[in-house]
Amino acid sequence: MRDLAARIDAATPAGRDRALDALRALAILGVVAGHWLVTALVVESGSVRVTSPLRHMPQLAPLSWVFQTLAVFFLVGGLVGTRSHLRARAEGVPYARWLAGRVARLFRPAVVVPAVWAGAALVMLAAGARLESVQALVKLVLSPMWFLLVFAALTAATPLVSRLHPAWPFAAVACVDLVRFGGLAEGLPGGLVGAGPGDGSLLWVNVAAGWLVPYCIGAAWARGRLQGRATGWALLLGGGAAAVALVGWGGYPATMVGVPGAPLSNLDPPSLAAVTFGIAQSGAALLLLGPLRRLLRRPAAWAAVALANLASMTIFLWHQTAMIAVASVALLAAGSTPWTGLHTVPDGPDWVLARVAWLPVFAVALLVCCAAFHGHERVRSPAEPVAEPRHAGSS
Repeated sequence: MRDLAARIDAATPAGRDRALDALRALAILGVVAGHWLVTALVVESGSVRVTSPLRHMPQLAPLSWVFQTLAVFFLVGGLVGTRSHLRARAEGVPYARWLAGRVARLFRPAVVVPAVWAGAALVMLAAGARLESVQALVKLVLSPMWFLLVFAALTAATPLVSRLHPAWPFAAVACVDLVRFGGLAEGLPGGLVGAGPGDGSLLWVNVAAGWLVPYCIGAAWARGRLQGRATGWALLLGGGAAAVALVGWGGYPATMVGVPGAPLSNLDPPSLAAVTFGIAQSGAALLLLGPLRRLLRRPAAWAAVALANLASMTIFLWHQTAMIAVASVALLAAGSTPWTGLHTVPDGPDWVLARVAWLPVFAVALLVCCAAFHGHERVRSPAEPVAEPRHAGSS
């Protein structure tokens, strides 16, 4: 392992900012751990349904603030995308070729997931599984892929939005929320109880504008407009205080992740509370740069981060499949007897303790998935510029 770490360290260009790869790796771990902890597959009367411990134990809502790390993806994406576009433009690379290369890195490994699950769904139905159970599992696997569509759209718009001040999309989110939730416009506590007219049509505005805020912060970072720890503290404290106020007095949900069956969500579409929380995360990311850079001078620490980044899309795309595989194998091995933490209702501390104990097993299953499907992430598309080297932790 020391030799591998040393080789990875030696192969990394001297000018690479390893802290950015660490931020991306932390965001990956947050999403994976969050999904594994807040998603429950309940087996009842031969069928499977998806629920969440946050629905049965709302006191766990503060934990969702730890694992909802999507804004960090868009922050780093805005930074890396802007730098990449500026470099490509300086080198005379056509926009279409640059965009094709960036998008290929997103969708090349993604196309395998629906193909595999189409076959798996047919096998399960042929084996006698109920249609609603198969639909629940397929939805669980495919629903996180919305991220790829939004990220690809923002990447395509990089030449237009890289100079956009984050205040503009932030204002758009605020205006949409005021319209969607009339009670907020009147300053009434709990104003989110009733949605205003035009709710469905406005959803798409917040999907784009909500994630455009951290993306624009990353673009501003790439252009040297975010300097010093003072900026990091301002974003962290200001965004954090706003998020707490919106949840505490504005009527927004306390959880920063979606909860099956809940009438409202901070993520579907992104709410003002989620956006302010994302601003706080952006500030925290800026403050972590120094400590991360010092830590990643150690070859072992950098090797772990680099390997996680090389398989980041595979990890993101297959982590739910890994959890489902473990739950399925355990159910078959136990003769259809539900296991606590895998197949039972998540309504008590015993479920939480059992689920934490299952996490290492999920991780092993995910490693198997990575071994099987990582090759699709490594293959270069003809659209990708050769001038962009593929090295450890490549962005």
